[in-house]
Amino acid sequence: MTDIVITEFMDEAAVDDLRRDFSVTYDKGLVDRPDELARLAAGARALIVRNRTQVRGALLEAGSRLEAIGRLGVGLDNIDLAACKARGIAVLPATGANDIAVAEWAVTTVLLLLRGAYAASAEVADGLWPRERLMGREVHGKILGLIGFGAIARETAARARALGMAIVAADPFVAAGDPAWSAIGARKVGLDELVASADAISLHVPLTDETRNLIDAARLAAMKPGAVIVNAARGGVIDEAALAAALKAGSLAGAALDVFDQEPLKAGSPLAGAPNLILTPHIAGVTVESNVRVSSVTAANVRKVLQERRP
Repeated sequence: MTDIVITEFMDEAAVDDLRRDFSVTYDKGLVDRPDELARLAAGARALIVRNRTQVRGALLEAGSRLEAIGRLGVGLDNIDLAACKARGIAVLPATGANDIAVAEWAVTTVLLLLRGAYAASAEVADGLWPRERLMGREVHGKILGLIGFGAIARETAARARALGMAIVAADPFVAAGDPAWSAIGARKVGLDELVASADAISLHVPLTDETRNLIDAARLAAMKPGAVIVNAARGGVIDEAALAAALKAGSLAGAALDVFDQEPLKAGSPLAGAPNLILTPHIAGVTVESNVRVSSVTAANVRKVLQERRP
């Protein structure tokens, strides 16, 4: 009987570390074989998952012996937290372990969108010289708006400040007197002011009933001419159809999405064919370095719970 079932990719060194003390089944394809996963979960004390494994419903019912859910990341919307709490199952996100990776993705992508000089390699190789068309903008002196002002947003702000950007942020859960505002050099504003004033917007909020379609057609229309928006937080926070329409109409200068309402993104999405759009496969928080950190933290979290609760 397996103690720990790992359903998605994890750093091999962290897996080997768990194998020293526990029986481990590691198969990064299990997420796509739900029947087999449910069978293995029936005897397991812990699951370790990323964002694609839905720890709810039939899987939770099958895992009658579960004591811990290790999350290789920080978002928890794929886990039925209420059901886990009711059963005393510890839910263990890898808090802080991928903050740098996400922040670097956000700032890099804002740079790419505003500069706009990197999509003509084939033309240049063919002897064309589209210099005027590719004359983009600097980030220096621009305003970065952060929707949400938690740990990842603050890492993003620090990097953007180093590039000469001014920072505004909207977060009702961070008090105006919190020292983080002055430490980072950010100004607290309301959401509507942020949307209207920012040259670039980066999202840093969880997906909840309140944040679903937070960026809808009306808010996209209220953005500054020439503004761009990036999202590596959670799919569903931006109305994807409205975003595609704004890009096609030219009212939005550019966008980048790392997360989607449905993942993987379905064929025929309204995003297909939208101009000035960068799409990445929920990879913002995953680098070689962050994968090691996230895996190590998750392995330690799960180990601690299982050892404390050892029969």
